[in-house]
Amino acid sequence: MTENSEERIRKAFQNKDWSQIKATDSWQIFRIMSEFVDGFERMARIGPCVSIFGSARTKPENPYYLLAEEIAYKLTLEGYGVITGGGPGIMEAANKGAKKGNGKSVGLNIELPFEQKPNDYVDRDKSIDFNYFFVRKTIFLKYSQGFIALPGGFGTLDELFEALTLVQTSKIGEFPVVLVGRKYWQGMLDWVKSVMMEEEHNVNKEDLERVHVVDTADEAVKVITDFYTKYLLKPNF
Repeated sequence: MTENSEERIRKAFQNKDWSQIKATDSWQIFRIMSEFVDGFERMARIGPCVSIFGSARTKPENPYYLLAEEIAYKLTLEGYGVITGGGPGIMEAANKGAKKGNGKSVGLNIELPFEQKPNDYVDRDKSIDFNYFFVRKTIFLKYSQGFIALPGGFGTLDELFEALTLVQTSKIGEFPVVLVGRKYWQGMLDWVKSVMMEEEHNVNKEDLERVHVVDTADEAVKVITDFYTKYLLKPNF
């Protein structure tokens, strides 16, 4: 445990008087508001986009890096912009693919003590920095018309299940959710089906049917394009 982490834990148990609470919380509220305002203003005219999630730790020689780049490139050829977390790994690959296809390449960068800095393939006018994960996720979800998740860690799962929860509860439209890499995701899906659904009845069959599992870039893009063809909709920039 780091010294900074220990200090935060100690502060959580400290008693504060009203003036301290008001001063600290008020400034935090203003900072949160400023992140929302900046994100809303800069994304308002972004046009149809697909969010691509995945690990910041994936190396350029990894097959999933190359797959993310290909998916993003082919999405831009269909007229979609690409939104990522703006950092390295899968995010960098997706932004790189969007750039290669001359599409909109958006990076929602989160300030972290390790791993993350904006990658070189995000459009400079579409690179937005965030301090708060929940503000960043709101921007992801508000301005995406589809979600594609490649292999990743806790952050990827957080983003994936946030999207699925909001679709499940009708807080957003039933936008397509795609998992890329059957080998990576199958164990989790088997557990969701056997334990969450069949054993504990915490999800239902319709929830699982919202998830599309694919292995190739063409399959991933097809899920997105087929979904919007059903509604006779296509990107129009």
